Amino acid sequence: MAKFDAGDRLVPIRVQLEDSARSNLQLLEQLRVPLGGGRGGVPLSVVADIKLDQGPTSINRYDRERQATVAADLVGTAALGDALKKIYELPVMKSLPKNVSVKQSGDAESLNELADGFATAISGGLMMVYAVLVLLFGTFLQPITILFSLPLSIGGAIMALLVTGKQLTTPVWIGILMLMGIVTKNAIMLVEFAIEAIREGKPREVAIIDAGMKRARPIIMTTIAMAAGMMPSALAWGAGGEFRSPMALAIIGGLIFSTALSLVFVPAMFMMMDDVGNLASRYGRKLLVSSGEEDRDHAPTDHGRADR
Repeated sequence: MAKFDAGDRLVPIRVQLEDSARSNLQLLEQLRVPLGGGRGGVPLSVVADIKLDQGPTSINRYDRERQATVAADLVGTAALGDALKKIYELPVMKSLPKNVSVKQSGDAESLNELADGFATAISGGLMMVYAVLVLLFGTFLQPITILFSLPLSIGGAIMALLVTGKQLTTPVWIGILMLMGIVTKNAIMLVEFAIEAIREGKPREVAIIDAGMKRARPIIMTTIAMAAGMMPSALAWGAGGEFRSPMALAIIGGLIFSTALSLVFVPAMFMMMDDVGNLASRYGRKLLVSSGEEDRDHAPTDHGRADR
């Protein structure tokens, strides 16, 4: 561009047509295109075909590829997952050209990253809980009884969201992680009391029934207290209540559902794991006895030695 010398700086000179003239095709065709070497110019119609058409005002690129961004806002209580499902069901999405790919961004991309991160966090958390329980109980089987109560809590949280019509949002994932710790504590109370009763000489059935009767009250009290504390958030009271409500509802549903079923399924799982442990112990003792007998059968004898 030519520049105007303003003394202390150079100002680029840019010439534009008036807005009313930009739609005049005859005027545009007569615009002069300069030739090299200062030899004048030729009309624009000589080197270009001019017509009215539609096209992008700018071309954006990402990773050296052309990018077109389509964004929309959710209306009312519409869920992001449902909206994405309907978008991918559109006919245009099923017949895209080979060189066109669709990548999610914004909230959709954040939701996918959150799901992947949650899977990693919950897997690491379960491994840490199992390792600690193995060290505390001194066995590899009974900690499985405690971890068995975790799916019950997740099922209760999902049921609470379905009943109330809430969506699976970021606070819900956080609430599920909190819920896992609370439910694990309740199961530990049952299993630990039953193991202590068995060590004192009580029969297994009597010990687990006694554990359920004596530990049911503190477990239920903990559940009621936690649910009552979450009730204001579940009712969306205060500023930002709509954001916290799904998390509180998920925790309340998971606590109630897991508490009701833990008193039934955890004792049953405890007895099953105890049977598996006893069976493995008997099988191990048989292997040791059989291997000891084989060693005695193959031991060298002195029958062939002559006394002098």
